[in-house]
Amino acid sequence: MSRPAAQTLRSLAIEALREPDLDEKRRLTRLAGERWAERTLGLSSPTDPALPSRPGRPAKPDLVSPRNVPRRSVHTVEGRVAMIHALAHIELNAIDLALDIVARFCGQPVPRSFFDGWMMVATDEARHFGLLSDRLAGLGSHYGALPAHDGLWQAVEVTAHDLAARLAVVPLILEARGLDVTPSLLSKLNEVGDPETAAILEVIYNDEKRHVAVGAKWFRFLCARQRIDPARRFQELVRECFRGEVKAPFNDRARAEAGLTPTFYRSLSPLSQ
Repeated sequence: MSRPAAQTLRSLAIEALREPDLDEKRRLTRLAGERWAERTLGLSSPTDPALPSRPGRPAKPDLVSPRNVPRRSVHTVEGRVAMIHALAHIELNAIDLALDIVARFCGQPVPRSFFDGWMMVATDEARHFGLLSDRLAGLGSHYGALPAHDGLWQAVEVTAHDLAARLAVVPLILEARGLDVTPSLLSKLNEVGDPETAAILEVIYNDEKRHVAVGAKWFRFLCARQRIDPARRFQELVRECFRGEVKAPFNDRARAEAGLTPTFYRSLSPLSQ
């Protein structure tokens, strides 16, 4: 029996968020992005389904403590598989994080272009997950073959109450971290003769700059509307809502290109104290 067609962006985002089949999750995410871009969806309706507390997931991978996730050395095929699996898990969570920000905060007084940006992010993340899944298959593995951790979804739970907090923690902390670590990872992959994986990470790296830029744009928008200093508010929210450490070294140039200048994050790093 086929499901009724979703008529709002929020309902289709929730449908994708709840979907445990990952191929179908990616398809629904792309469909939501396409229909929203074509303006054939309304934003939300009182009849939209309830937002799930957790995203739909397949039975595997097993979720474990971060301490028990395999190390990600790039010097062996097994190490590269573990690294790619960990990245695929990050990208899967990123799909759901983008869908959640659309569905959870659709009642906020923001321009419709806010949702344009986040659906672009969601469809990018779906594409990234597909690229990494295909690479795992090319190396004789698949997503779900190794354990993973649940730390990223905790960012949803601690920022569910506040759009500014969500923007501070997800794009401006978690995604910005990818800008810091990817260049050295690209160098290592090229050194060990894995240009196929390096090419995928190059795509992800360039797209992540746009994602951080979307977060920075709307975080600054919210602060300007309240006439508060964005860097100071960012630091307050990170100290309140982010459980991890803001780690140096920072890719200051890539962060600045995305609108995230050192005044935001330098004072949060222990190495800057």
